[in-house]
Amino acid sequence: MEKMRTPRNHSQSFLESVASSEKDGYSSTQSSHRLLAYSDALISIIATVMILPVAHTKFQDNEELKQSIQALLTTKVAVYLMTFLIVTVAWAAHIRLFQVIERIDDTLALLNLACMMLITFLPYTFSLMATFPNNTLGILLFCACVMVIGLIQALIVLYGFSHPFLLNDQIQMSENQAYDKRRILEVIMRVPIMCLFASVFSIIFIQVSYIILAIVIFLPYISQCLKWIRSKAIGGQVEDSPDSVPFYTYHPSEPLSKERVESFSDGVYAIVATLLILDICEDNVPDPSVVKKEFDNNLIAALQEYGPEYLAYFGSFATVGLLWFVHHSLFLHVTKATRLMGLFNTFSLAFVGGLPLAYQLTHEFPRGSRNELEAVQISCVIIFFAGLFQLAMWVTALFTERETLHPYVRYGGREHAFMLAKLSLYPCVALGTFVFTCVLSRFSTSIFHMMEIGVPFAFLVLRLLVRVALVLLRWLFCPARNDLDSVPVEEEDSQLPIIDIVT
Repeated sequence: MEKMRTPRNHSQSFLESVASSEKDGYSSTQSSHRLLAYSDALISIIATVMILPVAHTKFQDNEELKQSIQALLTTKVAVYLMTFLIVTVAWAAHIRLFQVIERIDDTLALLNLACMMLITFLPYTFSLMATFPNNTLGILLFCACVMVIGLIQALIVLYGFSHPFLLNDQIQMSENQAYDKRRILEVIMRVPIMCLFASVFSIIFIQVSYIILAIVIFLPYISQCLKWIRSKAIGGQVEDSPDSVPFYTYHPSEPLSKERVESFSDGVYAIVATLLILDICEDNVPDPSVVKKEFDNNLIAALQEYGPEYLAYFGSFATVGLLWFVHHSLFLHVTKATRLMGLFNTFSLAFVGGLPLAYQLTHEFPRGSRNELEAVQISCVIIFFAGLFQLAMWVTALFTERETLHPYVRYGGREHAFMLAKLSLYPCVALGTFVFTCVLSRFSTSIFHMMEIGVPFAFLVLRLLVRVALVLLRWLFCPARNDLDSVPVEEEDSQLPIIDIVT
């Protein structure tokens, strides 16, 4: 009997030792919240400072902006937008990675730091690409960084699955972890493989490599379209394993971490606002010898020459702050961010990152010149698209409102209208300013600065204007209901869903 019990005792002791080691491993881990906050802040800084080589482009006084801006758009601005979006693709991959891995230890923290170190090197590679767009070195360095980042993320996945207590509860309870691991690795390695092809084509035909990098940005949506076409072609539904990871699909409604989307966006807005004051500190402090010689030590008289720059700064800061305020208001109503909302948010942030360029251009050229007019119009275009993509996020949320919006805002009513008015204000005002500057070109800068300073006051009275507009619309189109309107406006919640209104 004793001999028969011995193997059982050995197996029990082995299982107990394994459980004890896992318990010890779990106790040496910590939540990933602080690491993710640090990573979000770092990536938002890197994505935003890529505008600096564009914003600090110098124009000669006798140089026509029309010719210069064409070269700028085909080189620096185009490369800025592409690399900004690719950095945000890496950030979105980081979100999904740490939705799967919920706890970290020292090894994972060090691997993540190595990944962040390479991401911080990307602005230098971008500067080379923007300055020497026809030279292969910049794009080779950029692709090499992205490929190594992908390999490090693959190492993080392998390490996480070898220590299951680091994974989220869903994967820990999964009976198909091998499939989950293979699926995650396949998704992670797609971008490095695309960058490998881009680096090869940069040696052969460099324009093709830029096209491949642009495809990387829309790869999830291209993959989803191909999957849909395939399902229609074979006459059935192509489905993943029923036990597959929900964070590594390419569906537009795939959930993203709302908190990390907000954190990354807040970082971009904060850094853009900070970059504006750096230009003031650098370019608008007079030289002491000039103040002494030309202004008789009168600093106030010397600073009066920089009046337009101060006005441009305060107007640009108000624009950044109010765009952040609208973004904040939008996400107060959102319960879940989706992949498609994340894409529109990325486009909006890319144009927000271009606001330092708008600030730089609006006071770069002589008053009344053709250059000044075109600079103001470029600034209007940047603000228009920054606000338009915020509006696109709201529309996307409305079409999936049961999953993405709080119950109190799913159906029509005053809050719905007020949110729509907030999101529509900047696109409408920027478009109107663009039209006015075309008609009154002599006063283009004054009109633009009046717009920047006037919009904050419009926000203060916006709720009142929405109430008045709703009352007028109801009086015009629903006169029969006016006698029944003794019920307070706050109780107007019995409205149709947005999809019923559209159809």
